[in-house]
Amino acid sequence: ATATATATKTEAPAAAAAATTVVNAPVAGHVIALDETGDPVFASRALGEGVGVVPETTGETAVLAPVSGMLKTVARTGHAFGIKTDDGVEVLVHVGIDTVKMNGEGFAVKVKADERVNAGDPLVSVDFAKVKDAGYSTTTLMTVLNTAVLTSVAPKTGIDVKAGDEVIDIQR
Repeated sequence: ATATATATKTEAPAAAAAATTVVNAPVAGHVIALDETGDPVFASRALGEGVGVVPETTGETAVLAPVSGMLKTVARTGHAFGIKTDDGVEVLVHVGIDTVKMNGEGFAVKVKADERVNAGDPLVSVDFAKVKDAGYSTTTLMTVLNTAVLTSVAPKTGIDVKAGDEVIDIQR
């Protein structure tokens, strides 16, 4: 019993949540500034600083979690996801512009609210050809909803990325 008590006392305390320093691209494509997305709400930064990724493909594509954390919001239509990291960074992934009007057509949701995801896990499979044919932009927007409480949220724009590449740097 003494050995057990000693071992317990020397164990390291539980580690604090790892700091979120980057947000990754949810899809492969070309990264643009929110001003270039054609969406006035996102361009106004009302939903925080972020980027748009114009997907390189027009076919069926998995949209991946850009950070690890808890899914706080999962739109029934599959076009929007809110993820909160363990250290409190809130990231919105919005697939396409005005795609809520598609009522989930072309979107196959892979997750549900209050589920834990890791960066790189599929959130939804999207038929970008269907989105385009319906007359909507396929640009996938990503913002840090709580930008105001962070020291810096710096988008990396004008670059071509693979899914999982860093597109936003965060400083606390």
